[in-house]
Amino acid sequence: QVQVVESGGGLVQPGGSLKLACTVSAGAIASNNIGWYRQGVGDQRELVAVTINKRNTNYADFVKGRFTISRDNAKNTLYLQMNNLKPEDTAVYYCRVFWNWNIYWGQGTQVTVSS
Repeated sequence: QVQVVESGGGLVQPGGSLKLACTVSAGAIASNNIGWYRQGVGDQRELVAVTINKRNTNYADFVKGRFTISRDNAKNTLYLQMNNLKPEDTAVYYCRVFWNWNIYWGQGTQVTVSS
């Protein structure tokens, strides 16, 4: 069983920045398919950014140039640096890990962008 724990969410003003962290257990940080998703109120869960095969990173068009995904294997942690945040970025952000043919989700961390 893989534990996935997100942190770093909060309230930020438009134009501000946040850095989310996703800590995973059981060596799953080495996953070839690990990334971030988000779900706003009344919306479906959507892809934000995902790293495939440790080399290729795909970003949703609405975050390109503003968000950056990175990984620290020594800390078993995946990060999402979010800059120039907009009110429409308000959502619960989830970390998703594919490991040993299973998909694991964290509990999510709330990001609210508001003045």
